[in-house]
Amino acid sequence: MNNSEMEFLPDDFELSGSDRAGHDEETFAGQSYWHDILTRFTSNKGAVIGSICILLIIFMAAIGPKISGHTYYSQVITHQNLAPRIKGLEKLGIFDGSEVMSTSTGSVKQNKYISGEPGVTTGLEDVYYWFGTDVLGRDIFTRTWEGTRISLYIALVAVIVDMCFGMIYGLISGYFGGKVDMIMQRIAEVLNGIPTLVIVTLLILVFKPGLVTITIALATTGWIGMSRIARAQVLKLKEQEFILASRTLGARDLFIIFKEILPNIFGQLIVMSMFSIPNAIFTEAFLAFIGLGVPQPLASLGSLISDAFKSFTTHPYMILFPVIVLAIIMLSFNLMADGLRDAFDPKMKEI
Repeated sequence: MNNSEMEFLPDDFELSGSDRAGHDEETFAGQSYWHDILTRFTSNKGAVIGSICILLIIFMAAIGPKISGHTYYSQVITHQNLAPRIKGLEKLGIFDGSEVMSTSTGSVKQNKYISGEPGVTTGLEDVYYWFGTDVLGRDIFTRTWEGTRISLYIALVAVIVDMCFGMIYGLISGYFGGKVDMIMQRIAEVLNGIPTLVIVTLLILVFKPGLVTITIALATTGWIGMSRIARAQVLKLKEQEFILASRTLGARDLFIIFKEILPNIFGQLIVMSMFSIPNAIFTEAFLAFIGLGVPQPLASLGSLISDAFKSFTTHPYMILFPVIVLAIIMLSFNLMADGLRDAFDPKMKEI
């Protein structure tokens, strides 16, 4: 039988997948770019834990100095060197105000809240210090959260400096290139070559030690890393077709920089700014530790650690809580930054 004699009947063919009748048209809900980022971020357990810790620390920094009944500068000499004591937990044998003292004759356990002599009262039976007191009788709980406020302020300064100066500096340098890029990068290299400690020391000769000096020091060199990341991203994108199309259509340079290039690299810049926060907090803590931080009676976590270090062998609880809070802050920001990096660029997780 040749092709001309072949005859097809309606029932000779059957639609493939006929069992899916009624499902020919399937629609899938579209997800926005930011919804995808949020989904990937929330699936990262470390990032979620870090974000929760940051929120808790911000909450405690806001209300902590107000709930203890003490101020960060109040001194009660009769309450000096008191170990942590928390109402309710003292009945369980923990945080009951007792501490072990190392002496030349051995270890001695004592509780300054309760006198060891029969019939003698100390007047501290109803006194509670959750983190204990320092050598001047100041509440460590209040001073720790007051110092946390300064650390969070430094984190905010680091983000503002990165996003408002380092980002713009890198965008302009990378986009225009040529002599503009050369001059701007030489300026950045000169500033980056000066150690931060030297800059702070010179600023102290002009300004008094305090937050203003530390803020200026961070603003002087803290933006260089961000500018380099922004410049590298611009160099990668500025020759792309959509940039050439915008330039051909007569778009101005500032429009191209902030409307075409910036939205495509904003995710990487956010991640970079998050990673710069722990470094800025550590810098402030280091400067406070060596005596170049905020003046007394103000307290930062670095100055608290510096003061407590002198009594570390006799009263280790004084340094314990500021160190724990500082470690949690730095670790939480690192975890959140790592989660943001994976959320904005999932391919980075495979590298």
